[in-house]
Amino acid sequence: MADPKGFLTHGRELPARRPVDVRIRDWREVYEDFPKPALTKQAARCMDCGIPFCHNGCPLGNLIPEWNDLVYRDDWREAIERLHATNNFPEFTGRLCPAPCESACVLGINSDPVAIKRVEVEIVDRAFAEGWVTPQPPAVKTGRKVAVVGSGPAGLAAAQQLTRAGHDVVVFERADRIGGLLRYGIPEFKMEKRHVDRRIAQMEAEGTEFRTGVNVGVDVTAAELREEFDAIVLAGGATAWRDLPVPGRDLKGVYQAMEYLPPANKAQEGDYAESPISAEGKHVVVIGGGDTGADCIGTAIRQGALSVTQLEIMPRPPAARPGSQPWPTYPMLFKMESAHEELEAGAGDRVYAVSTTEFAGDDEGNVRALRLVEVEGPAAGFAPIPGTEREIPADLVTLAMGFLGPEKGPLLNDLAALSGDPESFFDARGNVARNSSYETSVEGVFSAGDMGRGQSLIVWAIAEGRSAAAAVDQHLSGRTVLPVPIPPTARPLV
Repeated sequence: MADPKGFLTHGRELPARRPVDVRIRDWREVYEDFPKPALTKQAARCMDCGIPFCHNGCPLGNLIPEWNDLVYRDDWREAIERLHATNNFPEFTGRLCPAPCESACVLGINSDPVAIKRVEVEIVDRAFAEGWVTPQPPAVKTGRKVAVVGSGPAGLAAAQQLTRAGHDVVVFERADRIGGLLRYGIPEFKMEKRHVDRRIAQMEAEGTEFRTGVNVGVDVTAAELREEFDAIVLAGGATAWRDLPVPGRDLKGVYQAMEYLPPANKAQEGDYAESPISAEGKHVVVIGGGDTGADCIGTAIRQGALSVTQLEIMPRPPAARPGSQPWPTYPMLFKMESAHEELEAGAGDRVYAVSTTEFAGDDEGNVRALRLVEVEGPAAGFAPIPGTEREIPADLVTLAMGFLGPEKGPLLNDLAALSGDPESFFDARGNVARNSSYETSVEGVFSAGDMGRGQSLIVWAIAEGRSAAAAVDQHLSGRTVLPVPIPPTARPLV
């Protein structure tokens, strides 16, 4: 603990966001640079607790007090070593994770928690700038081959760990570029894709092979994959989206969020001059109040939407931690993301406790309006409140209501058949079932990330990718070169 009074003398501070009227004119990340003296003060606020609950809050078990102390002492080289000891991709988590570590920060009991995410981002960004992040190819090859299906955070983490352990790893991705939701689900203003590209370059230099445009289960069957590889890691995510089966759902202009966001990202990659699904000059309605909904808001605003309205069926959450969600649990609070700030600065609104009843169309089959009704809270089963029905204009609607689990396509159905007991291949929630070592009911086939646990956080995806890799390594080599796997139902602790 470099500064025993740091948490008493310094308040929480975060980097400023670029002015709204400036940042909505481009797609660059919204935050300005954070001066080094300000970051040092934030690191100094870490109290080096006797029991660091931030470790328990973080599924990766990040060594947070250690690298906070190292940043305060200006030992950045050792700080990135400590950060990489538990997290393959801190530049992703520092930008995208909702930070359960900060909710569990002991300082947060009666004050503002340490700005853990910001310290994390600054460490890894400096490490890349200084050239400290280099390929780590294995010293010895095992001769074993592993297929990783899916190139999101879970798949990438598993692939990097297994490659470094000496296995020949091939990552299959059905999209045209590597990254999964990191590439096509997260908008550029939230995380510029150069961060993904430089990690892919590092992994390729280490020996990981990437094959894009391959729909596993269709282009290559499960049986062919098992014949070619000694082990398989399923890391395809929970991509079966939740729909909204109300009248008018089939009208033109009503899209799932993951139909709307990828083309916008492809436009930033240079594939299109502009997205084929554009909000320019349109009244946009985003259904869903989570992070994906916020991504749709920021994207629509940058495309030149006439207005944007976000709808959420839940009541507006409180601004402060409620008594029913005590420290160190992760509280459901009212958040003001950058996209929400942009929404309130323009022609937009966030509407809570409402439910969509119908999409109204014009004579050409295009959506023109959305009909909604106010509802009571979840305790009342979201019962509609009579007399509150109304209609709002809607030329473009995006459904951002979450995901139901993995897609039950040819790959999973074929593996379920190979298991001998198709029903046991899936758990009660429809996810791919696995044991405490992440192995499914098909020998040599493992599952990591959202495909096995359901829609979750990026930190859980990376943690499970690392742990599944350790299980695969032990399965193939009978050794424990990689960290011992964490059971899927447990929280990793240091």
